[in-house]
Amino acid sequence: MNSKKKIMKWVKIFLLMLYVLFLTFPLIWALSLSFKSTAEIFSGEVNLIPKSPTLIQYETVFTEQTIFNSMFNSFQAGVISTIIVLIISLPAAYAITRYKSAINKFFMGWILTSQVFPVIIVMIPLYIILRTMGLTDSILGLSLVYVVWSLPFVLWMLQGYIKGIPVELEEAASIDGATRSQIIFKVITPLLLPAIGASALFTFISAWNEFFFALVLMKSQELITLPVDLARFTGMEGQARLGPLAAASIISTIPSLVLFGFLQKFFSEGLLAGAVKE
Repeated sequence: MNSKKKIMKWVKIFLLMLYVLFLTFPLIWALSLSFKSTAEIFSGEVNLIPKSPTLIQYETVFTEQTIFNSMFNSFQAGVISTIIVLIISLPAAYAITRYKSAINKFFMGWILTSQVFPVIIVMIPLYIILRTMGLTDSILGLSLVYVVWSLPFVLWMLQGYIKGIPVELEEAASIDGATRSQIIFKVITPLLLPAIGASALFTFISAWNEFFFALVLMKSQELITLPVDLARFTGMEGQARLGPLAAASIISTIPSLVLFGFLQKFFSEGLLAGAVKE
């Protein structure tokens, strides 16, 4: 029986390793391309390790493209939208979960329905609204669009976590004299640290990788975001410049990896962190 369990354990580990390799292989391949010369990339040879590693592709990115400026624009949009989404979604998710009413049911229906429609349907109304407000070519306007786009999913995720928190913890805090805002921010919020971290990561990466809204709304050269800038690594007749594109893609993944490393501690927080009475 023990030998069977060991075999199943190693089978699971092997399958998990295959799955991780499947997920990371595109990144590994892009990293390989970024260190190859243009001649080696188009030689037709398939090799993961470059024969003559070179930094020429990274030099091309830094000299030809305004990648740092576009990364900064994407970073601004991601940070602004993440902060606004978290400020709105935390109390809103609490109210939707704890207070049962017809309005709350309507909001839950809106959350589900909003995820059904494709982006192109809402693009024209959003453009008209932002043009009326004078925000069509601004980081703030783009950030507000990302807030509208990410908020339904974050609300849905947070209300699921809040449902799992015992109401008795709130009742005990209320008996001790805590106000509703104190209950939300001192009792509920510490318990939601993993969900808050996941919500922040989702919102930021969604804004960081978004292309269509940024392409339509941003017209000024100095305000373009990273995905739009990456799309410029295209030569004649739509042929992609694989080397610089791979190098730029590797550079663009660094902020996301840093953010994940920073937020990882929130994922490992104990679910009863806020239940300790100070």
